[in-house]
Amino acid sequence: MRAILHVCTTCRGMVPAEDPDAPRPGAVLHQALTDAPPEGVEIRPVECLSACSQGCAVSLSGAGKWSYVYGRLTPEDAADIATGAAAYAASSDGIVPWRERPTIFRKQSLARIPPQE
Repeated sequence: MRAILHVCTTCRGMVPAEDPDAPRPGAVLHQALTDAPPEGVEIRPVECLSACSQGCAVSLSGAGKWSYVYGRLTPEDAADIATGAAAYAASSDGIVPWRERPTIFRKQSLARIPPQE
């Protein structure tokens, strides 16, 4: 089964937009990840991950795997997110060895959730 990367499309980011009509950073991040999806990962938009004070947020989950929520992200982090998501998808339990995780996944984890049985 593929890993699922949920990307909050309503996230406003850490800095208020100067142009209120500009696309939200979460939507821009979602588009960047959709344009180049990581191997073994399905990208799904979600309207809210309830991490609004944490900038752009994503979550990773998979059947029988630990799930993670990451925040304080920007559209510029798309390549690192894709790298981390691919490593997650390749893992058997969702736990990627510390040194193999992108820095943003080491330092910007908001939650780690046990697998559902």
